[in-house]
This record gives sequence, structure tokens and C-alpha cells, in this order.
Amino acid sequence: MANTSQIVAASLDESISVKRLVREQLAAGIVSAGDLLVDSLRSGGKVILFGNGGSAADAQHLAAELIGRFETERRSLPALALTTDSSALTAIGNDYGYEFVFSRQVEGLARAGDVAIALSTSGASVNVAAAAKRCAELGVSTIALTGQDGGIVAEACALALCVPSARTARIQEAHITIGHVLCEIIDSELTAARGD
Repeated sequence: MANTSQIVAASLDESISVKRLVREQLAAGIVSAGDLLVDSLRSGGKVILFGNGGSAADAQHLAAELIGRFETERRSLPALALTTDSSALTAIGNDYGYEFVFSRQVEGLARAGDVAIALSTSGASVNVAAAAKRCAELGVSTIALTGQDGGIVAEACALALCVPSARTARIQEAHITIGHVLCEIIDSELTAARGD
């Protein structure tokens, strides 16, 4: 049985290794995602994020970085996580089924020119894929943050950032890193553009 120090070293080494792979394999895609987000926000669009479990927490975290502040003082940016309205989630889940908890909200809130970020570590979340498909039908640009091959969520999105790992913890760590990099791009581009 591994001792605690071995667990710590192995976990940190694995996390570093996954992030190196993200840099090697996904950097160009992250740039493209940043461009999509900046263009949308400059044009009056908003960012919509959704996912289940830990991905729900990441969606809320990243929405808060935009609506509040990441690292740079700037105007508040329009962003919302579809995981925060418990009344909508439970009503839709009860009346339509859990598969529709995000797509039904997308139908009411999303507009052409917005950008949706669909988070799913497995890429197999049916409700996340359904919402991404509905976004595409409405003219909303879609970015998937997934793991491994991306599954049905990546297939439903125009741009897929699939973290090259099979471990949920490592994928989630990379997702929040990618999210923070996107926030940094947004801060840099929008602050520079406004002369703030």
C-alpha cells in the first residue's frame, strides 16, 4: 500500500503530466475558444455554462469569474451557469425529465451570438449533449470541455477541448486550468480594447 507521501507525489506528477499534454495537444483549440468568447462578448453576446456534479461547480466558478472579476478590474461580463436555479432544475426534471434540465433553459435564455461551454468529464452526459445540440440549432457557438475522446458531448459541439486523461480528477483539474486561461484571454483582450 502506498504511503501518503507517495500518493501526493504521484498525484501531482500525474496532474503536471496531463497539463503538459493539454499544452501540447489543445493550445490551438484554447486560442480558438478564447477568440469565440471575446468576439461574442464584444458583440453583446453572453456566455452560458452547464454540466453535472463537479462540472456544475466548474460552470458556476467560471461564470462567477466573468460576472464578477478574474484578475483585472473591468466591467462585469454577461455569464450564467444553468446549474444555479434549483426551481428550474427541479421543475424541468420533474415535468420533462432530467435529460432536458439544460436544453429547456437554453431554449428560453440563449440567443444567436452567445457562446455555450458544455462541461462533461466523461463526454457521456446526455443532458449536456442535448443542451449543446439545442444551442447549435439556435445559432449559439458551442465549446465542449471533456476528457478522453469527448463522447457525445464533443460530437454535439463545434469546438471540443478533450483533456487527454481517463481520470476524472485530472480532467477536472485541467478543465479549471483551461477555464482560467480563457478568463485571462478575455481579461486581456477586453481590457485592452476598452483602454481600462
